[in-house]
Formats: sequence, structure tokens, C-alpha cells
Amino acid sequence: MKIIAVCGMGIGTSVLLKMNAEKVLRQLGIDATVDATSVAIARESRDAQIILTTPDLVDQLQGLPSEIVPIEHFFDLEEITAKLSASLL
Repeated sequence: MKIIAVCGMGIGTSVLLKMNAEKVLRQLGIDATVDATSVAIARESRDAQIILTTPDLVDQLQGLPSEIVPIEHFFDLEEITAKLSASLL
């Protein structure tokens, strides 16, 4: 499974979200690849099953074949766990 964490430039928020998503996936026992990327690159992606992003970027990612999961607080592992669990389990 492939998950991408997306922010405007692909070097800040997306990296934090990637690291925390990987922690959550390990705790859930789910094998997935998580990549951090920019909106521009994400819009060209067609192989990710899930896109994790901030709520303000959701509109820019609409129309992709991936499920878009907005995360309000990137450091809140409980939020990430709940939202990933709902999407994956």
C-alpha cells in the first residue's frame, strides 16, 4: 500500500505527517510505504491509495483516484490513528 503525505512544498508539514503516519502504521501493524511530497507532484500521482494532507489543501487534490484524508493536527497521533484506521480497517 502506498500513502503520500502532502503539503505545499513537500518539505515541511508533509515530512512531519509522514513520520507520524509511519509511527501509527507500525502500531496498527499495517505494512505501507509513506512518502512526503508537494501538491504539484501529488496531483500527478496515480498510485497512492491514501493522501494525507492539511484541510486547506483538500480542494487542490480533488479528482485524484486516492482517498484524501485531511489531518488537522499533525502531531496528534490519536487523530492520525483514528483517521487511518477508518480508511484502512
